Amino acid sequence: MIERIQLLRNIGQFDNVSPPPQTALSPFSLVYGENGRGKTTIAAILRSLATNNPGLVTDRHRLGAQHPPHIVINHAGGQCVFQNNTWTQPLPQVAIFDDTFVSANVCSGIELMTAHRQNLHELILGAQGVALNDTLQGHVTRIEDHNTRLRELADAIPANARGPYKVDTFCSLEQDPAIEAKIQDAERRLAAARSADAIRQRPGFQEFGLPDFDLEAIDAVLDRSLPDLEAAAAGRVRAHIEKLGRGGEAWVSDGMARIELVSEGHDDDICPFCAQELGGSAVIDHYRAYFSRAYEDLKLAIRQIGVAIRDTHAGDIPSSFEREIRTAVQSHEFWKDFADLPEIEVDTAAIARQWNAAREGVLEHLRAKAGAPLDRMALSPEVRQAVMDYRARIAEVVALSGRLVAVNGRLDVVKEQAQADDLAALTDDLAKLQAQKARYDPAVVPHCDAYSTEKTAKAATEALRTQARAALDEYREHIFPAYETAINEYLRRFAASFRLGEVQSHNYRSGSSASFCVVINQQNVNVTADQGPSFRNTLSAGDRNTLALAFFFASLDQDPDLANKIVAIDDPMTSLDDHRTLRTREEIMGLAAKVRQVIVLSHSKSFLCNLWEQSDRNVSTALRINRAAVGSEITVWDVRSDSISEHDKRHELVRSYLQAADPDKERQIAAALRPILEAFMRVAYPEYFPPGTLLGPFLGLCDQRMNGNNEILSAGDIAELRALLGYANLFHHDTNPAWQTAAINDAELTDFAERTLLFASRR
Repeated sequence: MIERIQLLRNIGQFDNVSPPPQTALSPFSLVYGENGRGKTTIAAILRSLATNNPGLVTDRHRLGAQHPPHIVINHAGGQCVFQNNTWTQPLPQVAIFDDTFVSANVCSGIELMTAHRQNLHELILGAQGVALNDTLQGHVTRIEDHNTRLRELADAIPANARGPYKVDTFCSLEQDPAIEAKIQDAERRLAAARSADAIRQRPGFQEFGLPDFDLEAIDAVLDRSLPDLEAAAAGRVRAHIEKLGRGGEAWVSDGMARIELVSEGHDDDICPFCAQELGGSAVIDHYRAYFSRAYEDLKLAIRQIGVAIRDTHAGDIPSSFEREIRTAVQSHEFWKDFADLPEIEVDTAAIARQWNAAREGVLEHLRAKAGAPLDRMALSPEVRQAVMDYRARIAEVVALSGRLVAVNGRLDVVKEQAQADDLAALTDDLAKLQAQKARYDPAVVPHCDAYSTEKTAKAATEALRTQARAALDEYREHIFPAYETAINEYLRRFAASFRLGEVQSHNYRSGSSASFCVVINQQNVNVTADQGPSFRNTLSAGDRNTLALAFFFASLDQDPDLANKIVAIDDPMTSLDDHRTLRTREEIMGLAAKVRQVIVLSHSKSFLCNLWEQSDRNVSTALRINRAAVGSEITVWDVRSDSISEHDKRHELVRSYLQAADPDKERQIAAALRPILEAFMRVAYPEYFPPGTLLGPFLGLCDQRMNGNNEILSAGDIAELRALLGYANLFHHDTNPAWQTAAINDAELTDFAERTLLFASRR
């Protein structure tokens, strides 16, 4: 028996609660608490203690608490302590009815799931059946262990080694001495077939190359000059133009073209700027030679060859070459699995450096020539060598391009062959050949042997499982009809409008399950149906709770160790009507005589008070879970104060005053007189004094019927009641706004109190 909850710390609503010794539990213990105060937490603690499941406690770790839950429960055999997320010892003789029991064995809300039927199956079996079922499940578990071991042994063989074969077939493959050659041939054919569409659409190699430098044209331009223009004269012109500043040469060139136009109608040439004659100017002849057509052609030739070099060797040309190389590399990467190809070894970075050196060297010379068109020039040895080095790269690229283009014929053959092969067949053939080779790998053979040994052991365990299942089935044939009878007997006691039918057991690979139907109006309702009548739409909330109670009580009746059971029941009357609540109390009282201890937790005072009235006070305890400064606390509950009605309390208050006057309670006594009279009238004259009726109108009705056949009160009674009411109204807020200050005389109060109790004791 659980004797006392000694400590509740850091769990649910309990911060650090050490209930006083007066809260010790007894064989019949009642615990009252409002919703949200901690009843369900206590039920969860007891379930955790019974099942040794610490998660039921740790899941209720008090929010904001720094330390983990700590619980101490004293029982007849010692002490159970929950600390460091574990119990020092479980208490398996505890049985709990609560929402967890309902959701595990009956339903979750309105849903009846597979897990409910599986748990119900174990509940029905009871201790003996569970032992038989445990034996069966032990063999099932060992078979699962065999399966796990077999999967491990199978997994030890690499998946790519087994290929398309299952383990048994894989282990039976024969050895083939020509397997290597067959695999190589299959790989080549599969690679081509797998890429047949891509091969068909993929082009071969395209020619690519590098642009060359026309050294002869470059040398010719650099060496070119104007024989008709002396260097000294050209120098004087350039010196003069330099003095003119930026754009001077263009300005002078434009002016020379305007001389003829300005000089029209004059005998001599006229300056287009100052309109003076140019006959005496020595530099004008030099200008004519300098800006002659030949000189312009020379500068144009220098400019054109420079532009040609930039167009051929600069801009997008280097990028285009790199793209061609990348395209060739990509084609090489694609085709290498289908044909022998020459390697692509091109250092594009080195080519870019040499190409840039040659190009910039040539352009630098051309820029110098453009600055001095009449000077004869030549490429420096360094630049010429750079061009030669670059030309060597050109030769390498041309050779590589030729080698790649030469294999296009072989690629055409590959395309034709790829279209004729069956991809699926080739894939399957290759996978089988590879698996056949891997089967006889020295690293695989031991695993196949271990697998075969484990498979033999599994067959032996399966035979034991068959025997255990036969024994369990024989037991089920007896227990399930008996349980159906017991359930229906409890449903009859609870006055349920339905019964259970076809309570049966079923075996599945994952375990056993119970099935049943609900019988309503002699009609069987399939509780698992998705449409039409089913568990969810034929049973009310009260029906479902009644069914859960019936399951619970019936399962207890089957327990051979029932006398030593500790039964905890949490709010069993939820959704029950008055009659079922009464029957539930009767069943609980009957159960208390059969078990070691009954603990009932509820938020319903009336339910617990009625149980208390029926209980033996010598073996009963009443506790209360109250709101404390922090969370909740457990205290002794004065059931009597919550059992008597307000009318009873007023009667007791007035009687106590008449026995010994208490000046502090005089106003309270005076205020109680009118409610006592009203409560009496509701009981004595219910047809004339329904709820909400006041004594004043009632007296008026009595006056009307006085001395008639339907008289309610006699004239004397009416007069007495009117006198009592007149006094009582002095102390009632509805009839006297100053009732709290109305003067009270002890003798007068005593007189009216005695007369009120006497009048209310009539009939």
